[in-house]
Formats: sequence, structure tokens, C-alpha cells
Amino acid sequence: MKKLKIGVLSTAQIGKEQVIPAIGRAENAEVVAIASRHADKANEAAKELGIKTSYDTYEALLQDQEIDAVYIPLPNSLHKEWVRKAAEHGKHILCEKPVALNKEELAEMVEVTKKHDVYFMEAFMYQFHPQHLKVKELIEAGEIGDISYMDASFSFFLDDGENIRLNADLGGGAIYDVGCYTLHTIRNILNEEPVKVYANARIDSTFGVDTTTAGVLSFKDGIQASFNASFDIMARQSYEVIGSAGKIVVSAAYRPDINEDMAGKITVVKENGEETEYNVPGDQYALMIEDFADAILYDRELYYSVEKMQAQMEVVDAVLTSIKSGDPVKLG
Repeated sequence: MKKLKIGVLSTAQIGKEQVIPAIGRAENAEVVAIASRHADKANEAAKELGIKTSYDTYEALLQDQEIDAVYIPLPNSLHKEWVRKAAEHGKHILCEKPVALNKEELAEMVEVTKKHDVYFMEAFMYQFHPQHLKVKELIEAGEIGDISYMDASFSFFLDDGENIRLNADLGGGAIYDVGCYTLHTIRNILNEEPVKVYANARIDSTFGVDTTTAGVLSFKDGIQASFNASFDIMARQSYEVIGSAGKIVVSAAYRPDINEDMAGKITVVKENGEETEYNVPGDQYALMIEDFADAILYDRELYYSVEKMQAQMEVVDAVLTSIKSGDPVKLG
């Protein structure tokens, strides 16, 4: 089987602990190089992860002709620069989420990747887990009747002041880090775009980023959906879809890999209290890699297209605008 040869720009934790091992589990991809601005970090990561080549600059990795594509887990504020440079070197690009800080940045990135004819995808891994397809199937089958409401939450305690998630200059904040998942989930499961967004946030006075954000998305058919994202609240990673005849609860929506067999946990609760549970195994990181690699190797469309990325960014932008203005923001 053909394999996509991937280089990794940086020794970030998400890459070392999640994405690089997932590339190893994927059938159609392999990591052939890793780079850091510090030679010792690159060498150590390469040795630890069994990567044959390490570089002490990102530019040197981009010049490696063996590499077909790059994975970019750099801080959010650096995504635009290195997406552009990777595209200019003819490398296909898998970039960590959020792929951009706003829709203008994303538009520039899309333009340069199209100009150089390279594939470009945001590493939104959660959506590749089959549990979400199962939720859609249950909804389509009428298990909970007509949908009227949805709620999505993603939070954890973050008390490390040195963490880049709290660095405003690097694109930190709860919405960029975990809130983007809740917004995407709502749009993904309901399969439509909101017409109005309203959000409030706690802006940390020391760090200048949102550490808790909550809000509501309104849809044209009258469905309302609430979301919340936080660094100040105990760990949660769930969503609920509520209908006229019951509800669906997904208790490990974003990190089901913490469960045995990486299984998602879905509970259907009927109006009479009857419950049915489903365990849905799946390797969301590896499935994401395989989709990305297949598209490049066999010249087909990505599941998570540029158009889908842009639609997501529109909603993230609207949330941030609502936080700043204190007013609802209309979309569409």
C-alpha cells in the first residue's frame, strides 16, 4: 500500500502524544521527519518516536523532497505563516485547530494553498469518530422524535499560567481551544448553520483571554442550541440532543480515546425513562489521518473540506464578535 510521507513542524505535546502515534496506526501514512527550533528537542523526539530524520529548523524540513505533507501543531498565531510557507514548498497541509484566528486569516490560507495546488485540512479529529454517525442515524430513525434543543460542553481545569492556552499573543482562550468543538458539534449534528449567535465570556484580567464562554446558537427552524467552554470548570466533554420523544446523550464526545477500545458512549433516554446504551469503538485520530492521506494519494476530495472549515470559522468569528460587543450577531 502506498503511504503518505509526513513531516511534523514542532515537538508539541499534541503531536507527540496523539497525532504522531495515530499516524503510526494509520495504514496509509508514516512520519519521516520532525523539526524543532531546538536541535536537542528534535533529536530527542525523533529517537523517542522512531522517526528517522530530525531538523533544527522548520525551513529545513520543508526543503526535504521526500516529504509529501506536513502536520502543523504550532501555536495558533503561527498557523498562517507556516501554512503559507508549507504551501510555497509544495507540501500538503494538516494544521491543528483552530486553523486560523479569524475568517480573514483563513481566506489568505485558502488562497495560497489553492495557488500552489496543495491539500489543506484542519485537524478536527473528533468528527471522524463513528459515534457521531451513530447519533445521526438514531436521529434519522426517529428515536427521539423532532429535535427541539441541543447542548454541548467541553471544559477542564487549567491553572498553569505558563500554558500557551492562556497566552493571548499566541491565540489562546477557551473558545479557540475547546469551544470550537462545541460549535462544530452543534452544526455537525443538526446539519445546518445558525442564523444568530449570542455569547458571553469571562475574560481573565491577568491573561486577557476568555477562560469561560457560554452562548446560544439559533437556527431558522426554531431549534436553539447552547454551548459552553471553560478552563475554570471540572472536566466535561459531552453533548445532548433533545427531541419530542426523548434525548441522546454522548458522554465522551471529544476524547473517547480515554475509554476502553476508544469507544464512544451513547445513551438514548426515552420520555418514559427507558434507556438504551451504545458503545461505539473507533480511532478518531487514525481515521482522520487515513482520510487526509487517502485524498492526497488517490486525488479525491477531503471529508473535511475547505468550505466546511470556512463555515466553522464564520461561527467562531461571530461568537468572538458577540463577546466583544455584548450583542447578538446575525449570520447568513
